[in-house]
Amino acid sequence: MIRTAVFDIGETLIRDDRYWASWAEWLDVSRHTLSALVGAVVAQGHDNAEALRRIRPGIDIAAEYAAREAAGRGEHLDETDLYEDVRPALARLRALDVRVVVAGNQSTRAGVLLRALDLPADHLAMSEDWGCAKPSPEFFAKVREVADALPAETLYVGDHPANDLYPARAAGLRTAHLRRGPLGHLWADDPAVVAAADWRVDSLFDVVDLVERS
Repeated sequence: MIRTAVFDIGETLIRDDRYWASWAEWLDVSRHTLSALVGAVVAQGHDNAEALRRIRPGIDIAAEYAAREAAGRGEHLDETDLYEDVRPALARLRALDVRVVVAGNQSTRAGVLLRALDLPADHLAMSEDWGCAKPSPEFFAKVREVADALPAETLYVGDHPANDLYPARAAGLRTAHLRRGPLGHLWADDPAVVAAADWRVDSLFDVVDLVERS
């Protein structure tokens, strides 16, 4: 039985379009260039921030992030950034008495914005607040703490095999690989993903269905 469902954020609950578009505008490159570069560096095994370093070698990402905020061009989220299935699926899970946790590699500022959206979730956690990020074991140890359920009763849902699926499985959690966003589609049929995922889903409604059957 699944008692807690934990959701990644980027390209699981929210679209990353606005995030990368704002970086492209700040760095004065086309959105297509940065978007394609993000996919390329991640496929090569790098973190997505490597795309910013390729465009501007030597960039101090934290300093640029602060400069964007100071210029009024920082992070922004609103209802249009959510995938359409997020609210109804999370609400259905809570109606099933499943604890809903949102935990991802996000800034403290993103956490403020997400909380302002008042999602149907019991707990929201950002990596910057925790002081550790995926795919580190420390991050998933924190996930186990806030899940408030046994690892075998906790499901982690995400699109990125290296950041979500593999480390969650190593932490003893159940896993669902989501075919969503560029990376979710890229690795959807990879043999390693197929072997490692307890479930492979196309939407958050599929998560609700598997929880009902578990």
